[in-house]
Amino acid sequence: MALIRWQPFQEIDSLQREMNRLFDDMLTPGTRREHNGSFIPAAELKETEDAIHLRLEVPGLEAKDLNVEVTLDAVSISGERQSESKVEEQGNVRTEFRYGRFQRVIPLPAQVDNQKVEAEYKNGILSLVLPKREDERRKVVKVNLG
Repeated sequence: MALIRWQPFQEIDSLQREMNRLFDDMLTPGTRREHNGSFIPAAELKETEDAIHLRLEVPGLEAKDLNVEVTLDAVSISGERQSESKVEEQGNVRTEFRYGRFQRVIPLPAQVDNQKVEAEYKNGILSLVLPKREDERRKVVKVNLG
């Protein structure tokens, strides 16, 4: 039976690296990391009387790399950020960029007319204007109090 020398400082270093990675993931603005290593783009949703305005932060992608699908009550956005293959002379590369596929499904607070959606992609921000269905605009719900 071989004896293995216990090295507590090596374990502390490993714990410190994991804690640093955890805090880096939590504090990186604009994206969240899923457990499988891919990222989840940050979203901003604003509802007005006539439409729902959705903005999604997806920097580093081109419009052709995004797939946007709109149903009556949800928006599905997916894409893939490709990594650039670049090797330094000494073989050491450190990156904090996140690469890979992502998908995000955002439920909508009201049904929308998915035939009239307007989209714009500029400076890494995908902006969608989702007009509400005509019957949703005039929808009034009477609340019974007793």
